[in-house]
Amino acid sequence: MAKIGPFEEHTEAYEEWFEKHPDLYRWEIEAIRELLPPFEKGVEIGIGTGRFALPLGIKFGIEPSPRMAALAGKKGLEVTPGTAEEIPLPDESVDFVLMVTTICFVDDPLKALKEIHRILRPGGWVIVGFVDRDTPLGRFYLKHRNESRFYAPATFFSADEVAELLRRAGFSELKAVQTLFGPRLDEMEGGVKPGYGEGAFVVIRGRKE
Repeated sequence: MAKIGPFEEHTEAYEEWFEKHPDLYRWEIEAIRELLPPFEKGVEIGIGTGRFALPLGIKFGIEPSPRMAALAGKKGLEVTPGTAEEIPLPDESVDFVLMVTTICFVDDPLKALKEIHRILRPGGWVIVGFVDRDTPLGRFYLKHRNESRFYAPATFFSADEVAELLRRAGFSELKAVQTLFGPRLDEMEGGVKPGYGEGAFVVIRGRKE
């Protein structure tokens, strides 16, 4: 079962974070867009309230939190209940999958990525966005996660660990970009750079052969 409790209980606070940090949000979107492939049918796993799907042109998502799904629906998105480990979609039914921060909140990340591999058509792409544990902000979140309403149940990964999980799930042609440079949220600088190791927010793209 995905760790949806904090998101179900604090949906409004989740939305407010993006309103309070518009520059950080904008750079996260730009980092994803840097690797965004052309697609005909895309799905976001853990679509939440649609904060990433909408600006990136994704109209459909999977979401375990009823309150978040309802809010995404009000924004015109189509949302189906489900979890990353058991995606309620047929084999090879989409050509692009987005998953932003969701990997930190699933019980079995490898199973989730294998499910994504299953629903992707051959040649399809997955993009995974997450906070890199091996950065100043990642270490700060990890140290203080029990003080956060959202990150208390999270599992933080390094970029190397996420890349290895993607390879084990069957993905290749991995490419990464990074953004949000600085030790704290109130000291972050934007810009998108290739690779990882500096920016707190990392995006990795992989392809199903």
